[in-house]
Amino acid sequence: MDFRNRWSQRIQSLPPYLFARIDEKKREAQARGMDIINVGIGDPDTPTLAPVVDAAREAVGRPEHHQYPSYEGMLSFRTAIARWYERRFGVRLDPANEVLGLIGSKEGIGHLPLAFVDPGDVVLVPEPGYPVYHAGTLFAGGTTHYMPILESNGYLPDLERVPESVYRKTKIMFVNYPNNPTGATAPDAFFGAVVEKAAKFGFIVAHDAAYSEVYYDKNPPKSFLSFPGAKDVGIEFHSVSKTYNMTGWRVGFAVGNPSVLAGLGKIKSNLDSGIFQALQEASIRALELPDSALAGLRDLYQKRRDIFVPGLVRSGLRVTPPKASFYIWAGLPKGFSSEEASLALLDKAGIVATPGTGFGASGEGYIRFALTVGEDRLAEAVARIEKLGLFGKR
Repeated sequence: MDFRNRWSQRIQSLPPYLFARIDEKKREAQARGMDIINVGIGDPDTPTLAPVVDAAREAVGRPEHHQYPSYEGMLSFRTAIARWYERRFGVRLDPANEVLGLIGSKEGIGHLPLAFVDPGDVVLVPEPGYPVYHAGTLFAGGTTHYMPILESNGYLPDLERVPESVYRKTKIMFVNYPNNPTGATAPDAFFGAVVEKAAKFGFIVAHDAAYSEVYYDKNPPKSFLSFPGAKDVGIEFHSVSKTYNMTGWRVGFAVGNPSVLAGLGKIKSNLDSGIFQALQEASIRALELPDSALAGLRDLYQKRRDIFVPGLVRSGLRVTPPKASFYIWAGLPKGFSSEEASLALLDKAGIVATPGTGFGASGEGYIRFALTVGEDRLAEAVARIEKLGLFGKR
């Protein structure tokens, strides 16, 4: 039997899967023998750091890790997170109640609304933005109020454009810096304003900081929790995924306000059984590595950025070099839609890029590239785009 006609209303309400047509075009291009360069996926192409893999190998063989873990994470894991936060950001956390282990930060982001949002409640979501912010809100029965993050405003939401009537119904505000998909970072004044609004209207701030360790020009981003009053109103999501090339390991964490973490933890204790402890041991090893171990990764992405961005500009795209993350957010010339441009790049040049509208309506007119292929492939991608002449060379 086909049960698609029995799908729940919440599933039917999800936005259409824009990437299905791109996947189809990708298969068609491969069937024609076209060499595909995939710069559409934010998945690091270099392996997990060797000391982390070695720690995992050793931990897997220990019988005490073969049973159910605790949903909140081992105390040793949470302590390692707290020590990393203090060393990296100067933020002090109590491992007992201000740190919560997650099966990747995506899981925690998606589950947070279930703990706090009821039908009629509002969740403020940046747009363009990570689609899980809206999906989690939808599954909880809440209403998404989009906050456009526009190039003209430095890809920051204009907090004063959100009506007071909306703020009064708001339970959660999601913010995300360094930002996916734009690569933007936020100034100190912005975080101060977010804390002020949250304190005034009594909502939770959920800051997604997954890309804080992928930055350029030796200018590390700050933690939201490093700002006065932040821990009173919110939490921060993080993971080992992008920092240590561990996307497939599915280990993340949330830190900050104890009562918010307790609510999220209550959802988790009913829906999952925690992180495999051997993976927690490996993550402890990662978090204990000196920052110098990550310098090579940052240098790698900076070389890739500095190869790729000038070529895109020469090809007629509008690009501001990102300050952080491994994404390039490219503005299209007038007359191009995001989907049209993405499909043309795939069909005519064998390049997979992500249409900006995959991150919401405010992403129209942009496409996103990821610096997650080698320098030679990025140079080849640039050469193909320039040769194509689709956007009018400069």
